[in-house]
Amino acid sequence: MPREYGRNRRVADQIQRELAAVIQRELAMDRVGMVTISGADVSPDLTQARVYFTQIGGRISHAELGAELNGMAGHFRHHLAKALTTRIVPRIEFRFDESVERGSHMSELIDSLTKDKGSG
Repeated sequence: MPREYGRNRRVADQIQRELAAVIQRELAMDRVGMVTISGADVSPDLTQARVYFTQIGGRISHAELGAELNGMAGHFRHHLAKALTTRIVPRIEFRFDESVERGSHMSELIDSLTKDKGSG
């Protein structure tokens, strides 16, 4: 049985922290809005990392931002190579984290139901 908080989870957490700092420093906030790295998953052999992001505001869509982040993945991987103590630095794939939008939508639905119930 694998440990609950093993090496992969520690590497994923470190990737999440490092990328959050680099992205905050290097992307123009007025254009992309507030970008948050909401999570990271690393493959068992540490060769692949899937990094989830959210976006609030900005002049570009989350699809455009995802394409831009994936285009800069090599640059971010270079930064990770300096920060990680692992022999292998994973390839990075960015994906938009839809859970925040789904949660907001669910909250709006619940609010609309309570308003309808209160007025009816």
